[in-house]
Amino acid sequence: MLNIVLVEPEIPQNTGNIARTCACIGARLHLVEPMGFRLTQRNLERAGCDYWDEVDIVQWPCANAFFEAHGADELHLFTGQARRSFADASYGDDAFLVFGRESRGLDLRLVEAYANRCVRIPMREGLRSLNLSNAVAVAAYEALRQQGWPQLR
Repeated sequence: MLNIVLVEPEIPQNTGNIARTCACIGARLHLVEPMGFRLTQRNLERAGCDYWDEVDIVQWPCANAFFEAHGADELHLFTGQARRSFADASYGDDAFLVFGRESRGLDLRLVEAYANRCVRIPMREGLRSLNLSNAVAVAAYEALRQQGWPQLR
């Protein structure tokens, strides 16, 4: 199963959009605290996500806990600081696509610790980043394309 990991997401609407993508493609969503919002019914409704019941969600108390548990797994950290394109990576069945917070991305210590696992989505020079939910969708569909669209019609 493809895994989408959001490290300290800040905007509930983005997380709602990503949850919807996860529901549609059958990916597991990992949410790493602290988040810029609480997962309350009100916040979920405001995020416009009526797919939460269709998503396998795993919550982590902090980035250290997630990376201690999954550091040896197939991780792909998405960062504008990487040189390698996400399209040049190979994605296995149980890959973890890891994304940082909307305002600052992944912490430098994570990027440095996992430098050989970092990839980027190409874009024009001088522009900071895609919207987080768009970046997740682009990356997830490339991984699924490489996997032969498992369980999708």
